[in-house]
Amino acid sequence: MKHLSELPAWRQLWPHYEEMKSVHMRDLFARDPDRARRYWLEVGGLTLDYAKNRITDQTLNGLFELARESGLPEKMRAMFAGEKINNTENRAALHIALRNRANTPIYVDGENVMPKVNSVLRHMGQFAHAVRNGDWTGYTGQAITDIVNIGIGGSDQGPLMMCTALQTYGHPRLNMHFVSNVDGTQLRDVLEQVRPETTLFIIASKTFTTQETLTNAHTARDWFLRAGREEDIAKHFVAVSTNKEAVSAFGIDTANMFEFWDWVGGRYSLWSAIGLPIMIYLGEENFIAMLEGAHLMDQHFINAPFGQNMPVLLGMIGIWYINYFGGGSHVIAPYDQHLHHLPRFIQQLDMESNGKQTACDGTPVGTDTGPIIWGETGINGQHAFFQLLHQGTHITPIDLIASLEKRSNLPGHHEILLSNVFAQAEAFMRGKTAGEVRAELQAQGMDGEKIEKLVPHKTFSGNRPTNILLLDKIDPRNMGSLIALYEHKVFVQGVVWGINSFDQWGVELGKQLAQTILAELTGEIPPQPHDASTERLIRLYRRANCEVDGTCDIL
Repeated sequence: MKHLSELPAWRQLWPHYEEMKSVHMRDLFARDPDRARRYWLEVGGLTLDYAKNRITDQTLNGLFELARESGLPEKMRAMFAGEKINNTENRAALHIALRNRANTPIYVDGENVMPKVNSVLRHMGQFAHAVRNGDWTGYTGQAITDIVNIGIGGSDQGPLMMCTALQTYGHPRLNMHFVSNVDGTQLRDVLEQVRPETTLFIIASKTFTTQETLTNAHTARDWFLRAGREEDIAKHFVAVSTNKEAVSAFGIDTANMFEFWDWVGGRYSLWSAIGLPIMIYLGEENFIAMLEGAHLMDQHFINAPFGQNMPVLLGMIGIWYINYFGGGSHVIAPYDQHLHHLPRFIQQLDMESNGKQTACDGTPVGTDTGPIIWGETGINGQHAFFQLLHQGTHITPIDLIASLEKRSNLPGHHEILLSNVFAQAEAFMRGKTAGEVRAELQAQGMDGEKIEKLVPHKTFSGNRPTNILLLDKIDPRNMGSLIALYEHKVFVQGVVWGINSFDQWGVELGKQLAQTILAELTGEIPPQPHDASTERLIRLYRRANCEVDGTCDIL
């Protein structure tokens, strides 16, 4: 395979970058009165305004050629065909099959996966309906009031993000809780809010061996058994897993085990049985609407020409900043409180997928790859880190995400919110010149000496890139489209960099080392050889806790 830096389009974009790096977006708008209309795209209930980027038609054409030379069209078709594009694990990456509402056959190893997908979806629907309408009861015959999802990574972040984003669609009787951290305070805080007789635990672990998840699950089980009996566990615990033996040994009825497959990556799994808490909370109809929104974006992605393709546009504009301008981070700023988990969700999606230094062929990539993804709700961000975005020394693209729908029905709130979205985007683009600052201060009656001292500090360079993503409303369908959009954007960039976006070997090393260190911390084994810093940390912990643990003799 050819690496990115070896492609003709890569080299041809460098002279264009040299021209563009000193061009201001104010001038791009002045030269092209039609720019706002042309750099605008609507897909379903999503609108993308990408006019406030440091791009021209020449930029986009060069980036699209780079995508073609990188093999993006072929990789797109391969993913949708079920080919094993996850080459390091010899797996397909078929999250698109989970929301394939057209039900067209998709084959993996000669087997059409759609019958299994639809079967699990029906199983989820039947169970969700029983919990929601009160047919599924706890051991005292009372309806379930609290759902506790115990998982980690993709088994936690997707359901948490979606249930929070769509809480206005949630069942009024049900309270959703999510536990991922093995720090016992999180689980303890949840257990203090719920009652064993009306609580349903969903244990989400594909192998049913994940250390953090199983530690929390067994603690929850012990808590439950202080009130209930062993035979009652089946009424209060269900599993999302593929390990029937381990699920059964835990006490869960395997009829209430919801399956998913190795071609579903964790960070792409909210569309699968991992989304069971979403379906229970929102209802089957709304879960299906979410799948339909994602399917709409899938079809747009595979069918639209690059110039009208929202994931391709976002992905390639991102390449422009990361690989040419040296922009090493990207901000997600949703202007809706219910989307406050979205930056963290996209952080995992992007950084776990594209945080790679090795190409698919095993050689070093030779260019920068995935950026640091970070963010916060936009209004809070304005009073925290937007200072750096406006006047710092870094090129940091920003996605400003908002809804056109007034959701709170509180007079004036949404207009203030949206005025900030649009004003921030304009400020990032235009900036404020020294002349504008000087005139403003003169109009305030400030004397000339003070003005000249303040001008450098109150000047904004502008030319800071933003994308504005507007949803008609925050509903299941549009949220499905939004998440699928970011999934495909990440895939586009991974293809261009020549990396595998569907493995995550980087999470393994620390977990392996932790197994040995855990045994040292608990006193099961004597201290082992480590680097001097790690050995000192282990000794510090042992000294602090050995009297309680009774292990002072082996310090």
